[in-house]
Amino acid sequence: MKKIKNNTAHWKIKLHEIIYEADTKAGKLFDIILLFAIFTSVLLVMLESVEEINQNYATQLNVAEWFITILFTIEYILRIISIDKPSKYIFSFYGSIDFLSTIPKYLALYFTGTHSLVALRALRLLRVFRILKLARFIGASNNLLKALKASKAKIAVFLFFVVILCVILGTVMYMIEGAENGFTSIPRSVYWAIVTMTTVGYGDIAPHTPFGQFIASIIMILGYGIIAIPTGIVSSEMTKANTVHTNTQSCQNCAIEGHKDDAEYCYHCGDKLNG
Repeated sequence: MKKIKNNTAHWKIKLHEIIYEADTKAGKLFDIILLFAIFTSVLLVMLESVEEINQNYATQLNVAEWFITILFTIEYILRIISIDKPSKYIFSFYGSIDFLSTIPKYLALYFTGTHSLVALRALRLLRVFRILKLARFIGASNNLLKALKASKAKIAVFLFFVVILCVILGTVMYMIEGAENGFTSIPRSVYWAIVTMTTVGYGDIAPHTPFGQFIASIIMILGYGIIAIPTGIVSSEMTKANTVHTNTQSCQNCAIEGHKDDAEYCYHCGDKLNG
């Protein structure tokens, strides 16, 4: 009995290394196959949206999509059984994405008939979520997420300042231009200020007075400087994150990633990492 338990534990460790880590040949091969499957799946969704292709190759596309769906289902199940606490993966960001990108094909079986075509189309579009699975294969994405979390307070303060600035500028433009030039209310004027400051420039509302155009020019120039600020905040945090070298090793107990190269134990739960 003890031997069976040891064999099972060894099997789970090997499976975990292959699925969650990319430091071994088997792990790299698994990632390559999965990447190919993701790209293929997204391509199938795009081709199905082309009416001519969908009409002529509906059967082939359906068969290919079922093959991809079954492949992702197997992957999802293996990810669950290869860790000690499956709920950590199931309710994680990537676990949710994996579920959302796999389940629509099965749900489509229960939505038949002409009255359900709209719902069916919406469900099938959820398969595009599979492209988000690509993030786990890009090492820099982890650093980006950490940088965004570390700078969220600074970005929140910055966005709050921008909102206040847009309210003030919108109010000023409402006073200068007035309803006769399209600035019929303060909220509509604030909308114009946001569109102008973000350099989108829809053109549905535009100042007509010389003073209003002068203020608009200042807002446009100000917009270019404001856009660069969040980039600088996140870049600064990413530079700090890059000073700590991490690997692809994932904790089998809690599924946390991003451990240091010389780490022997998980920084989150303290469980011993795989060698």
